[in-house]
Amino acid sequence: MSSLIYRWFLSQKPLNSDVSELETSLNIKKSIQSIKNYRWTWKSICHYGFMASILLFTFITNPLPWIIKCSIYSFLILLFLIPLTSQFFFNALPIFTWLSLYFTSSYFPPDKRPPITVKVLPAIETILYGDNLSDILATSTNSFLDILAWIPYGLFHFGAPFVVAAILFIFGPPTILQGYAFAFGYMNLFGVIIQNFFPAAPPWYKILYGLQSAHYGMHGSPGGLARIDQLLHINLYTNGFENSSVIFGAFPSLHSGCATMEALFFSYCFPFLRPLFIGYVCWLWWSTMYLTHHYFVDLMAGSVLSYVIFQYTKYTQLPLVDTSLLCRWSYSTIEKYDMVREDPLSFFDNDDIENIPLASLDNSRVLDLNDNSVLEFDLDDQDSVAPTNIFDRNSYTSRSSATSNISLDEIILPPRVNSNKRID
Repeated sequence: MSSLIYRWFLSQKPLNSDVSELETSLNIKKSIQSIKNYRWTWKSICHYGFMASILLFTFITNPLPWIIKCSIYSFLILLFLIPLTSQFFFNALPIFTWLSLYFTSSYFPPDKRPPITVKVLPAIETILYGDNLSDILATSTNSFLDILAWIPYGLFHFGAPFVVAAILFIFGPPTILQGYAFAFGYMNLFGVIIQNFFPAAPPWYKILYGLQSAHYGMHGSPGGLARIDQLLHINLYTNGFENSSVIFGAFPSLHSGCATMEALFFSYCFPFLRPLFIGYVCWLWWSTMYLTHHYFVDLMAGSVLSYVIFQYTKYTQLPLVDTSLLCRWSYSTIEKYDMVREDPLSFFDNDDIENIPLASLDNSRVLDLNDNSVLEFDLDDQDSVAPTNIFDRNSYTSRSSATSNISLDEIILPPRVNSNKRID
């Protein structure tokens, strides 16, 4: 097995390259020193401050005994401080924050929560699409369609994040797993916050209760997944959805958000398989409406939320992908986007060759490529980028991929004089 792993993965590693190496130390002092040396920015202050405020809020609000809460938080802090585990668990801080808020949501006092909307989503659905798409898709049901809808909604949704993380870790560039954990966690965190501030009844509620007012004392419903429980002679989904922490969390659809986020990251690393990932998202969209758990407008909101967070993560954290390389061990450097340099309207870089006025060049002088005193520029200009994580060991480079529409010969060679002579 070890020889097979070496042949397929480790043999791809460039000489003297350590960008794909993992931290194996157990020395907590190393992490403490990294925290002391970390250069704080306004973005990192906002990020960690926001996470800390949510975690503190859930710590106070959750009714678990204090000894249990302190034990859980102490264990997480220990995982964050051990270098071997911190490289994985610390980057998943947004995911832990989302989970803590999600499982605490059911304990919020009903008198301090906003009223549950029952009519808004079906009304928007009818206005935008002319009818209730969930009702149309759920009109005709059978065992084959039930299983076809259950696979992405009841199985893949819970296992796909781990599978995607493993594939990205092995076949993606180094540090891409950090970006995936950041984007996936923030998407779900913002989704749960919206669901708590805008509680909305899903389609199954309209089927069971019509448009009568809802209250927080009601139990949830598995919707079409109840047929899966009957088919498999289990009570898994009925118990799970009846006691869900966020019963009226139809908008936005985090099922749609998770599937879209997974498809976006896979499309980023494996663009040739993009149609397959789009097909998976459409499959899950159909299943959520067929099982009466979401309106189509919920699905659109979840996908838009994922897309926005992915784009932010892409240009601030994700490494550039080289599709010619097999796995993380094939990379010799980590390069990231430079939004300023890649902005076609940016004129802040005075060293950019595109920003050199041609009139300022002495046309009577031929520039020597070997004379660095005449013209100094690097067509593969790279700038050092500070690590985005407290425990990051590597510094990255950001490179502009912008291309000039002015040829090098036009700048270096003297101008040609066009002499038009009349010949009689």
